[in-house]
Order: sequence, then C-alpha cells, then structure tokens
Amino acid sequence: MDPSNKIYYVEYHASDLDRTKAFFEKVFGWQFTDYGPDYTSFTDGKMAGGFARSDKRASQAAGSALVVIFHARLEEALRLVSEHGGRITQEIFAYPGGRRFHFTEPSGNELSVCSEP
Repeated sequence: MDPSNKIYYVEYHASDLDRTKAFFEKVFGWQFTDYGPDYTSFTDGKMAGGFARSDKRASQAAGSALVVIFHARLEEALRLVSEHGGRITQEIFAYPGGRRFHFTEPSGNELSVCSEP
C-alpha cells in the first residue's frame, strides 16, 4: 500500500505528560518514547503521534477534530477510562455504524471510543 496521502502522525497538547502517558498505557496499551522533558511520542501499533507539554487541550466545543479509538468491548473500555483518571463526557450512545462514548484524558483532551453495533 502506498503511504502517500495517509494520515501519518497526530499531535496533542498535554499539561501533565506523566499522567497522560500512564493513562494511555494502562487503558489502551500505547507505547511511548520521551524526547526531552516536554515531548513524548506514542504508537498504538498502527498510528503514531505525540504529546507536547502545554496548557492547551483539544475539544469538539473548541472546534478540534475528534479522534475515535476502536475497542471491541465498549463497556470494558468505559470502565478502564474511568478507573485510570479519564472523565466520561458523553455516555455510551448508538450512532449509524456502531456505539461510542466520549471522554477526556487526564490533560483534558477529548476523544471517543467506538465499537460495532
């Protein structure tokens, strides 16, 4: 497959890099590589990205894109998000193609988790 014209990397801001890293490691199994005290890069096994130290955050209300993570067991993902410092901002709901919920991670960035119907 030609890698041209595909999303290659996603960057976020994070006010608390340590808590954000721990959250994504425990909840989704992401792996991190630190590049100094103010930046960490992640991979989820397919997509790569990073978090830069900043007090800014991504939210749909502010006009940010919503990153949606797939998890086959949606209720388990919701439990893990809550147990590891995430805040549920929209409970599980159905939409065409599946079900999902929205949450913020410890630095306040909004994301979503979806599953099939």
